[in-house]
Amino acid sequence: MGAGLLVLGGCATAPPRRTQNICQVFDQYPSWYHDARAAQKRWGTPVNVLMAFVQHESGFKHKARPKRPRFLFIPLPRRSSAYGYAQAQDPVWKEYRKATGGWFKSRKDMDDSLDFLGWYTDRIHRELGISKWDPRHLYIAYHEGIGGYRRGHWRHDRHLLQVAAAVDHRAREYGAQLRRCR
Repeated sequence: MGAGLLVLGGCATAPPRRTQNICQVFDQYPSWYHDARAAQKRWGTPVNVLMAFVQHESGFKHKARPKRPRFLFIPLPRRSSAYGYAQAQDPVWKEYRKATGGWFKSRKDMDDSLDFLGWYTDRIHRELGISKWDPRHLYIAYHEGIGGYRRGHWRHDRHLLQVAAAVDHRAREYGAQLRRCR
């Protein structure tokens, strides 16, 4: 049984060795490029934007979760149900699966996570009018949710604005790199 677990553990996708260069990420995991292109084709959100979201949200770790707060040495419940490459939370993931008929989709699967990001950024675009080529505002709406973005409290959240600027910068870097590595 121990050998079987070892074999199964070896099947997990390790994060890319070098995440700063999208060409190297796609060289290491060519299927991710095809997954990102499929999501772009289906939903219209550019590959570089999708991958910048994944890089920021999970660091390309398929089982990423928010850290557990601790009281002294005792782990407390997580503050969020965010999980997987896209850090999709349970309620919106359930909504996505219902809307797309993807009952067997997994947040640990890059293909499904990219499709989810495409679906959600398309929804943001339709409901809030944010361009799919505007990673900064797409990310803010992704982080805050559509209702949270409408309320506008994010305008006074310095940390979120800095994070959104970093995601925007990464998306633009990835875009420039993609033009050179094809």
